[in-house]
Amino acid sequence: MSIIFYGIPNCDTVKKARVWLDGKGIAYSFHDYKKAGADAAKLKTWCAAKGWEAILNRAGTTFKKLPDEAKTNLDEGKAIALMLEQPSMIKRPVLEYPGGLLVGFKAPEWGAAFGV
Repeated sequence: MSIIFYGIPNCDTVKKARVWLDGKGIAYSFHDYKKAGADAAKLKTWCAAKGWEAILNRAGTTFKKLPDEAKTNLDEGKAIALMLEQPSMIKRPVLEYPGGLLVGFKAPEWGAAFGV
């Protein structure tokens, strides 16, 4: 099973999710946004699957620091452009696994996805 885990290593939610995966013995490869950046095609795929509102992290400080004009009248195109420019604005973690996509970490949801 090929699992790709997207996030930022120092994010508390990412840390919790990694501990959860490791504790369940679920192998994954880690994509660090800070080092490897974000991919436009990948963001478009995620937005198509979950909606851009679920992928854009509006609760984080990076988004909150934006000027008001950048935060108003958002649509998918603008949201993707913001996330490409500042990958910290991507909700964390994002987990791609065969047959699915998980956004954010909720242990019961992840457990159901992996049957554990």
